[in-house]
Amino acid sequence: MTERKHAVLSASSAYRWLACPPSARLEEQFEETTSTYAEEGTLAHALAELKLRLCLKQITTKEFAKKLRELEKNEHYSASMLDYIESYASIVMEKVNEAKARSADAVVLLEQKLDFSDWVPEGFGTGDVVIISDGVLETIDLKYGKGVPVSAEDNAQMRLYALGALATFDALYGIKIVRMTIVQPRLDNVSSDEITAEMLYWWADTELIKRAQLAWEGKGEFQAGEHCRFCRARFNCRARAEANLELAKMEFKKPELLTDEEISEVLKQADELRAWVSDVFDYALVQARDHGKKFKGWKLVEGRSVRQYADEGKVAETLLKAGYEEEQIYEKKLWGITAMEKLLGKTLFNELLGGLVIKPAGKPTLVPESDKRPEINSITAAVADFKN
Repeated sequence: MTERKHAVLSASSAYRWLACPPSARLEEQFEETTSTYAEEGTLAHALAELKLRLCLKQITTKEFAKKLRELEKNEHYSASMLDYIESYASIVMEKVNEAKARSADAVVLLEQKLDFSDWVPEGFGTGDVVIISDGVLETIDLKYGKGVPVSAEDNAQMRLYALGALATFDALYGIKIVRMTIVQPRLDNVSSDEITAEMLYWWADTELIKRAQLAWEGKGEFQAGEHCRFCRARFNCRARAEANLELAKMEFKKPELLTDEEISEVLKQADELRAWVSDVFDYALVQARDHGKKFKGWKLVEGRSVRQYADEGKVAETLLKAGYEEEQIYEKKLWGITAMEKLLGKTLFNELLGGLVIKPAGKPTLVPESDKRPEINSITAAVADFKN
């Protein structure tokens, strides 16, 4: 599987270092870690490249099958992943066919190294798909995660990829229009943005260069915000701490009970405060547990424990010898929907079980008005509506 190297000022973290330039150098003090989600994403990208090479006839069916068998050995592989990647590949091939309709000699590049160091010091990244045809450049990025929908509009990562592609191909193809598309197959989310090459160059020259240079030098102002979520310094960044402590210093006015407006303000700030406190706690726990660090007023203790069998096989063997039947000591339980879909794959799951799956109404929760989910009536309001 191809290793994807990351630059100090990588495209994937551009939303962060553009908002908070000195964070790029601050992060260097912390070890870069991986996660199950990152490993799963790496496998999904390898599978996507393989599938697209087959679709583009760059490899034979036999070669595809051989390499697929190798990927299937990965612990993160599932039939469901293959289904999602096939869905992604279908979207990409639609884009490829559109490009070929415009220009018979359209160029399609997979896992293309993109160098945007003309604007960002040592800036480079890897574009999942780059398509060039008759004055039009399109970059496509696969995001296998399903946390939140990602928009391509004004997306800094996609703009950097596009700049890297322009730096290589503009002189050859005279590109006028730049299209950027993000595909999240697990969320059925396809987002696109379009900009002229002229406007993209203008953005790079007037905004990007200055911010990138500050980030490279570790200068500029620290700025806390949503971009802190995946920063490696988020646990003990002073700027983030000060911003959150300011949030906690709300000035409440009399009367003694909070007004609805004040409660609204508390709700706005609660998510960020909760995330910050959780990050600080997790950091302190790791430091105390793994490095013996002591924090005044706190100590490391053993948490609650739940009894478990030392050896389930021996437990079963002992009970069977004692005269118990298998149906007495084993419980039969149907796999959950997520595990079952992973086993069968999305397509077969829908074919066999689609009509047997329901989705009850979710538990009511409060979210900002910017959330795209439709508003529901409260129980009290619903009763009132019924009476009327």
